[in-house]
Amino acid sequence: MDDATADAGIPFATLSPDAIVAAIEAAGFAADGRVLALGSYENRVFQVGIEECEPLVAKFYRPGRWSDAAILEEHDFALELAAAEIPVIAPLALGPGRETLLHHNGFHYALYPRRGGQWPELATEDERQWIGRFLGRIHAIGASRPFQHRPRLSVGAMGRDSAAYLLAGERIPEYVRHRYQRVVAELLDLVDSHFDSAGPKRFLRIHGDCHRNNVLWTNAGPHFVDLDDCMTGPAIQDLWMLLAGNAREIRAQLADILEGYGRFADFDRAESALIEPLRALRMVHYAAWLARRWHDPAFPRAFPWFGEARYWERHVAELEEQGAVLAG
Repeated sequence: MDDATADAGIPFATLSPDAIVAAIEAAGFAADGRVLALGSYENRVFQVGIEECEPLVAKFYRPGRWSDAAILEEHDFALELAAAEIPVIAPLALGPGRETLLHHNGFHYALYPRRGGQWPELATEDERQWIGRFLGRIHAIGASRPFQHRPRLSVGAMGRDSAAYLLAGERIPEYVRHRYQRVVAELLDLVDSHFDSAGPKRFLRIHGDCHRNNVLWTNAGPHFVDLDDCMTGPAIQDLWMLLAGNAREIRAQLADILEGYGRFADFDRAESALIEPLRALRMVHYAAWLARRWHDPAFPRAFPWFGEARYWERHVAELEEQGAVLAG
């Protein structure tokens, strides 16, 4: 990245509409000047009008977050899934070199076809089995070979490193800090214990952040977007965030998803015991993610409550509640 892009901790300070259009045109497309920002915080994503063609979606990667090798593994995984006719939105491969990772004025970016759809309700057994079938197909391909440059899900990386980052900073109010330190340590010890009790786990290439906002539904069924967090992890990581409700409802929903999933891939039922430990890790990691990104002006605008002391009071109380779930 260039110095201007990295300067002052404002990663997208130089990403103006003119810069976006220039990047699109550098890739060989005639932009018509229409630029629409789409919902994204980690990266910056735009719908860009193209003369006499359908608009494209341009994803500009957060500077310094991923190496080129890690981004290319994301792209290769998406292209591999798309080649198997799995509905994943893959980047365009451009030019004689079939390049998917593009560079312009210090930014790394990729272009995608625009696809519509709405977030899925997953309200019916049929819908849940449908998405389960596609997840089974994704994981069958994900298990065929490993990632070399993508992160690996672990209690250390998602939990302990996140807590250590928060405790090393000044984000947590002093009167809450010691309580947070105690509660998060106890919680992560419980998470470790649950992971150990689950026994050996099969790790494979997974979507990594498969919640309902990253699935779009049309009359033709679901398609998956945003493999930015693809990683090496257990299959259940791609299933549990699609579940909602009380324990009974979650069990019924998971059974429906696994009914479809099992047609294409095996699932180790012991992984179901990791749903609540994974939820605990996500809670700890999410707070650290917000803290790490607070220098980006988009974050205080979108999450103003994160800067309030009462957020930390609630957060610690929620961690205590999750610890009680794991202890029970």
